Amino acid sequence: MEILPKTLGSRPRLAVELKAEGVVAARAEDAAALLAAVAEAPLPGSALAIGLKVGNFIDRSRVVAAMREALDAVAPRGGDRNRAVTIVVPDATVRVLLLEFDALPAKPVEALAVVRFRLKKLLPFDSEQAALSYQVMSSDRNVVRVLAVAMPREVLDEYEQVVTAAGYIPGAVLPSTLAALAGLDAQQPAVLIVNAGLGVITTAIVRSGVLLLHRTLELANDIPALDEPTGVLQHTGYDRIDAEAAIEAQVLASAEAAMVGREIAQAVSVASAYFEDTLASAPQTIFSAGTMGAEALRAVLEENGFEGADVREIVGPEALAAGATTTRVSRSWLAGVRGALKN
Repeated sequence: MEILPKTLGSRPRLAVELKAEGVVAARAEDAAALLAAVAEAPLPGSALAIGLKVGNFIDRSRVVAAMREALDAVAPRGGDRNRAVTIVVPDATVRVLLLEFDALPAKPVEALAVVRFRLKKLLPFDSEQAALSYQVMSSDRNVVRVLAVAMPREVLDEYEQVVTAAGYIPGAVLPSTLAALAGLDAQQPAVLIVNAGLGVITTAIVRSGVLLLHRTLELANDIPALDEPTGVLQHTGYDRIDAEAAIEAQVLASAEAAMVGREIAQAVSVASAYFEDTLASAPQTIFSAGTMGAEALRAVLEENGFEGADVREIVGPEALAAGATTTRVSRSWLAGVRGALKN
C-alpha cells in the first residue's frame, strides 16, 4: 500500500481525509486536481483517538457514517459506491523521517530493506511489521537523502476498514501534510507550511519539490469550544452561582487558548529558525494547510509576536471548479484531499 505521494495515474479520482474535527472528501476529474465537488461531515471530539496505537476509532459507527456522508456527496452519479478512494490519514498516525545514506541499492526491494533496517531504532513501533514507503529526495556528493514514511500496520488496517465499511475501496494512503505538499507547484520557491488542527501541529519546509523539514508535535492543550463564535459565553438564565461558574469556565478557556496559541507560535518559530539557518533567509510565505485556517493562524502568530511573513491558504480559490460545493467547507480543510488528487 502506498503511503507516499505518487502520480495521479495510479490513484483514484476520489479522496477523503479523516481529521479530529471531521471528515472531508473531494472529487477531481483530471490530474490538474480542479476540485469538481467537495463535502464535509463533522465529528464529535470523542469519536477519534488519533495516534500510533490500535484503537483510533472510539465511535466507529459515527466515523463510518460521516465518511459515507462525505463520500456519497462527492462521488459521481450521486453516491456511486464501490469506487477506489485515496485516504489521507492524520500526521499523528505516521512517522515521517528524512534520512541520509552513502548509497542505496538500485533495486527498490533491496533499497526498501535497507531503509527498514535503518528505522529499527528510530521508530516507536516495530519497523519490520510497519507499512513503509520511501522516496529519494536528492542525491549528490555521495549522499542520498531519503524521505521515509512508516505507519503501524494495525493502524493502517483500521483506517482502510473504515473506508470499506462506508462502502468504498481503499486506494493509496497518504499522511496529511505530505498530501498537502503534493498540491504545490514542483517549482515552488521555498515555503513554510503549517498544518494546525485539534491537538496536533505539523511544520514543514519544501523547496522546488524537495522536503527539507517535517516536524509533528502534539499540543499540550486544545482550544476549547465556546458557545458563541465570538468566544463569549452567554449567561442569560443562569442564577448567580451558575453565572460565576460560567465566567470561571470562560477565564479558563481563554487561558487554555492563550497557551495553545503560544505552543503553535513556538513551533512555527522553531521551523522559521531552521528555514533561516538552512536557506539563509527568513520565510516570506507561510502556507496554512490545516483546519485552523490562514486567518486564525495569522492572528495567533501576531498575538505571539511572530510577524513578517505572508500567511495564506495553501488551497487558492482557483483550485475549485465553479460548481463545487463550498457552503460548509473551508478551503483550509481541503489541502490534503486536493494534494492527494493532484499529479
